[in-house]
Amino acid sequence: MTVTEPSITAPTSPGPAPGRVVSVHVSPDHGFSKPPVDRIVLVEGVGVEGDAHAGVTVQHRSRVAVDPSQPNLRQVHLIQAELFDELRAAGHDVGPGDLGENVTTRGLDLLALPVGARLAVGGAVVTVTGLRNPCQQINDFRPGLLKQVLRRRDDGEVERLTGVMGIVSRGGTVRPGDTVDVELPASPHLPLTRV
Repeated sequence: MTVTEPSITAPTSPGPAPGRVVSVHVSPDHGFSKPPVDRIVLVEGVGVEGDAHAGVTVQHRSRVAVDPSQPNLRQVHLIQAELFDELRAAGHDVGPGDLGENVTTRGLDLLALPVGARLAVGGAVVTVTGLRNPCQQINDFRPGLLKQVLRRRDDGEVERLTGVMGIVSRGGTVRPGDTVDVELPASPHLPLTRV
């Protein structure tokens, strides 16, 4: 009789405490803001069903102009609602969906996650690919807002505060009130950079 050893895989790190979804947004247009909806459907390898930025290859106009065959690492955009609290305290009336995110979360420090963190949200899984890079469109939306979300720290490093981007690793439906559980990748963890 042959005994087979169980296969051993490198364990992933448990993630931070779960957050929750505050609101979800989708738009078929390449506009700046996205209106709230009662649910969004994430399609594996594509993005948010019905959203202008969904696709296997890049859909953001500036990236399409450079190379339309690039893989789409920006299928889903998530922002932490705590950013809106900070912006309101600084005198900017900005809320969920205004900055074009698909999912607004609370209680989870999205910006501290490493590349490859997996977010189990609703029935879907989003793998974090990097940071959203805020651009001049933010000032066009609200004058003076860009300097609030793109800052230089005392050590000279640039902080990008407008959330994270990810790809859909498992499709499913996401609604306000859903929890967001994090599974960290195996070490070493790579810090997020702009994508």
